[in-house]
Amino acid sequence: MLELAADLLPRLRAGERIAVVTVTRVSRSAPRGAGASMAVTATGEVIGSISGGCVEEDAVMLGLRALSTGSGQTAGFGFSDADAHAAGLACGGAIDVVAYPLTLDDVVAVDALEAVLRDEAVAVGLVVAEGSTAPLGRVVPISADAPADSILTLSHAPRPRLVILGAGDYAAALCRVAAVSGFAVTVCDGWGLLVTPERFADADLLVTQPPHEYLRAHADTLDPRTAICVLTHDERSDVPALREALRLPVAFVGALGARRTVARRAQLLREQGVSEDELARLHSPLGLDLGAETPEETALSILAEIVAARRAGSGVPLRELATPIHGAPRGDPGASGPSCSPRLIGEST
Repeated sequence: MLELAADLLPRLRAGERIAVVTVTRVSRSAPRGAGASMAVTATGEVIGSISGGCVEEDAVMLGLRALSTGSGQTAGFGFSDADAHAAGLACGGAIDVVAYPLTLDDVVAVDALEAVLRDEAVAVGLVVAEGSTAPLGRVVPISADAPADSILTLSHAPRPRLVILGAGDYAAALCRVAAVSGFAVTVCDGWGLLVTPERFADADLLVTQPPHEYLRAHADTLDPRTAICVLTHDERSDVPALREALRLPVAFVGALGARRTVARRAQLLREQGVSEDELARLHSPLGLDLGAETPEETALSILAEIVAARRAGSGVPLRELATPIHGAPRGDPGASGPSCSPRLIGEST
């Protein structure tokens, strides 16, 4: 539900009748996990997805039933091993869902949605089974006294930050790709002619300042979920910037450069007192091997490496692996993707 905040709040304020359908449990493989939500309006408009298209039609009907009855509804979707080609989840899994009407009178839900739009940390409970004092499908405050297995916790963490140092074409492409992937992007360059809203329309913050000075002055704002990418293409800027970045407690530090550039830069960093342990943190040359040529393709390869590092992904093609595609969450749950971090009360996060 929380990931739909930008779509739900304007409609609720306009008086539209809306039902939300939320995944409460996943068995085997499914495209989206517990907490994933879609919404349906009384006029049949569908917002979001819970399965990538496999069961949306049935979910819409369940949502409309919740609207017509004014009460929560539960259902299970998927197929059995004995009937593997039946209608349902083509990936072979099964999901349980709850559908529930949502109105402006649901104060806890509306407050949580507004907090998401402010990009604040928030967590609420969703009643997903009978046995709670609140009705099925009601959004409630988190409580340690909630009955086990009856409340699904939905949470939103502020977007992870990506600090791009340098404002060239590769930086502009990375800004666009990262912003749409859920990062709060800061772009910093000492040359103000390049750091413009027109070039970086998706950035949250534009800074005209030498990159190493910015990192030094704002070190306390760069947390363990932050990624820093040095794209200055000028050792006079990138060496001092990397010296500062590698000493910060951030999740990821990377820098573009040809292998000869990378080797020379590493030597210059050693001469400036950067230790071998600090150098070992540096992702350079930056990006996964996608054969990228354009700035946009390079941006994709950079972001892929950042996500792989956060999620402890291998970067290996899925067809070469035998492990589950949709397994348990790995790495930083707030790195990218859905802003929901659900669990059942009594289960580990």
